[in-house]
Amino acid sequence: MASNFRSYIWDPVLIVSQIVLMQCIYYSFLGLWMAGVDSLVQTSRSLDQIFSYNVLGFATVQGRLSMMAFILNSLTCALGLWFFIRRGKQCLDFTVTVHFFHMIGCWIYNAHLPGALSWWLVNVACMALMAVIGEYLCMRSELRAIPVNSGPKSNL
Repeated sequence: MASNFRSYIWDPVLIVSQIVLMQCIYYSFLGLWMAGVDSLVQTSRSLDQIFSYNVLGFATVQGRLSMMAFILNSLTCALGLWFFIRRGKQCLDFTVTVHFFHMIGCWIYNAHLPGALSWWLVNVACMALMAVIGEYLCMRSELRAIPVNSGPKSNL
């Protein structure tokens, strides 16, 4: 008797839909975190805060708060991995994919690859946080004990 427990079936529609979902989670929550940061320092909102690598930096308060928003967003996306991907082995794959598409978006927006060291440091740190925390949460769910109900217990 073959078991269907953890059977793997190649499903490209599922994979593409999960990638699109994670991108939506990434940008929607990053927008919410940026809006919260903007309300703290009363600055105007723009796409530069998300896609321009010049905004992220240690020199200005706005740059440090934007970096904080990116880091908080990685924690939120780790929850997204836990809720929607649910596989510890796939967390790193989806994390790298989300950040790769973000790098492509920044490349298109700025017309060249990001050149600021702070942009690279923030994105590598966010990738690490998102992958490790997402994998930890998924592994906790995967390793949870499976209850086996074998009927009423008799006291012999």
